[in-house]
Amino acid sequence: MGITANDIKQLREMTSCGVMDCKNALEKAGGDKEKAKEFLKKRGLELAAKKGSRPCAEGRIEAYIHAGAKLGVLVEINCETDFVARSEEFIQFTKDVAMQIAAANPKYVKKEDIPEGVLAEQKDPETFIKESCLMEQAFIKDTKMTIQDCLNSIIAKVGENMLINRFLRYKVNEV
Repeated sequence: MGITANDIKQLREMTSCGVMDCKNALEKAGGDKEKAKEFLKKRGLELAAKKGSRPCAEGRIEAYIHAGAKLGVLVEINCETDFVARSEEFIQFTKDVAMQIAAANPKYVKKEDIPEGVLAEQKDPETFIKESCLMEQAFIKDTKMTIQDCLNSIIAKVGENMLINRFLRYKVNEV
């Protein structure tokens, strides 16, 4: 049994990858969609790693105000070009990240940002990292993925380096 256009379409809908990437992944996986999906995920990680050294001089600041106006978030996410910064995928990603910050209340962007003293005080450092670092948190829209996984997938899809630079979360009467 060969790979059909419908198989490629289904994989594309599941992964948001390009048609040729999906076709190649299905061929390498012998038509198995789950194996093809894993192959595309691995390829996305490789692409993200390659692009990681490229400078991110453009981007977007996203604001999110929760219903009732008692909680607000500002997040800066950078990319390489203003073309990508204006794309639908990038804008949706910034909105999703702002909502993630509002819902999950991270304290740091990545685990490297945690001061050594703070980490040393924790009884369970791994759990603390998963709860306190935005990049390690489970994505609220798909708990099988972390924010880092989401970032890697959009990097692979768009073809540019991106990074979540910083954020502020405000809640009424919270210091």
